[in-house]
Amino acid sequence: MKIIPLLISTAIIGIIPFGCAVGPDFHKPKPEAPAQWVGLTNATPAAATTPTTAPADLTNWWTKFQDPGLVSLIDEGFRTNLDLKIAESAVRAARASRGIVNGTLWPSLTGTAAYSRGAVGKAPSTDTFAAGLDAAWELDIFGGNRRNVESATATILAQQENLNDVRVTLAAEIAVDYIQLRSFQEQIAIANENLKSEQRTAELTRRKLAAGFSSALDVANAEAQVATTSSTIPVLETSKIQVIYALSVLLARPPGDLLDELSKPGPVPLTPPEVPMGMPSELMRRRPDIRQAEAQLHAATAQIGVAKADYFPQFSLTGNINYQSDLVRNLFAGTSRLWGVGPTMTWNILQGGAITANVRLQRELTEQAYLTYRKTILTALQDVENALLAFDKEWDHRKALNEAVAQNRKAVDLSNQLYSQGTIDFLTVLDAERSLYASETALAQSKGSISTDLVALYKALGGGWE
Repeated sequence: MKIIPLLISTAIIGIIPFGCAVGPDFHKPKPEAPAQWVGLTNATPAAATTPTTAPADLTNWWTKFQDPGLVSLIDEGFRTNLDLKIAESAVRAARASRGIVNGTLWPSLTGTAAYSRGAVGKAPSTDTFAAGLDAAWELDIFGGNRRNVESATATILAQQENLNDVRVTLAAEIAVDYIQLRSFQEQIAIANENLKSEQRTAELTRRKLAAGFSSALDVANAEAQVATTSSTIPVLETSKIQVIYALSVLLARPPGDLLDELSKPGPVPLTPPEVPMGMPSELMRRRPDIRQAEAQLHAATAQIGVAKADYFPQFSLTGNINYQSDLVRNLFAGTSRLWGVGPTMTWNILQGGAITANVRLQRELTEQAYLTYRKTILTALQDVENALLAFDKEWDHRKALNEAVAQNRKAVDLSNQLYSQGTIDFLTVLDAERSLYASETALAQSKGSISTDLVALYKALGGGWE
């Protein structure tokens, strides 16, 4: 009689490799990409930095700015940033979750042991000792468990790509904050330099007033301009310090930890002479958020198979061996043994439409994941074109500002000479000084904007990870 359960078990095990996995198989989408970047065809050729369609190697793009301070901050951020550590933990959690799901593919074995003392009526009390093993193995004939493992594996990949995306974002955030810091420091230096010039002009008007060659109105206007320029410096100082606070937190430090290190002024990082962008089709494989959306689509597709497996019966092999005796020494004697082995089947025959509703639900979730994937691609393409456009046009802006600064400096020099000679009124000098300060400040901001636009372009291209 023992041979019958063994034959049944062997037959069922034999069909496992041939069992089907219900539900659709995942196939990587093949989205269409533009033949070329629109911004490259419309770019101004006079820009100092030229984006090209050369193969893109953007792993450590921040080193191309040739600023050791920036490189040091990003390297430390990769070691210490808390968002990055959270993303790393999420990858480990996803791997642990797959381990849980993977356990359903293997047999389970449970051991039991018990002792009790009792009596029936007035009979003497007796001891009862028991021990046993229960084994079960669900034969995943229709592939529901395998689809669940497939989904969990895709989820690991999605979390890994999320980690890559956090790296991309972190490098860009540190770079933007660092560039803004240097830009604020340059604007503060410009404000201080203009303040000194305006103070000299105010002193000149006071001397002319004392000599009877100027009016009190000229003095008031000059001193008002000094006060106005002076009032901009505390605002710039506040912005500078707040950026240092932000950089400190990105590096998982207290806000004021980098004040001494970064308060010393430094130049805005120089842009490299060339930006290799690659072709639009390369973006699909390089941007981690696109790869994450693809992995999430894969995970959702596999869940359709998990849901559809509930339509079919579940087959399992079960077995048990138990021992029970009133004496410990006789517990494992042959007469105390009770065992059994055999296949079992369970089938959810009537569930009120719940299984069908779950299949529909998983199909809709998969459709949402596919639409999210398509939207992610379009957003990525838009990010690159926006950054490329802003970067290109900012060079035109900077070129015009360079000319404006040069002409305003000439106007300030000439107006001061003519005012000293008494041939023009003070308002002309005042207007010239205001124009110079405004154009110099705008030029400093433009220099920072060009670098931050380039950072945005590197980020949009998916640079910052291997």
